[in-house]
Amino acid sequence: MKEMNELLEPGMIVLHPDKPDWGAGQVQSSINGKITVNFRHKGKVVIDGRVIALVLVADPE
Repeated sequence: MKEMNELLEPGMIVLHPDKPDWGAGQVQSSINGKITVNFRHKGKVVIDGRVIALVLVADPE
């Protein structure tokens, strides 16, 4: 599932599987497994894509 993180590009909308209260987030960058996401209710967070498999939102509201 972490392979999905390798396909993430800036602008894509994702969810953190363990932090649903953060809401949806927009990918800002993805470099060498480090994914920077700006979450609606948390703000900017750097995710280690080798540890956390983010969930792509197919149809963002």
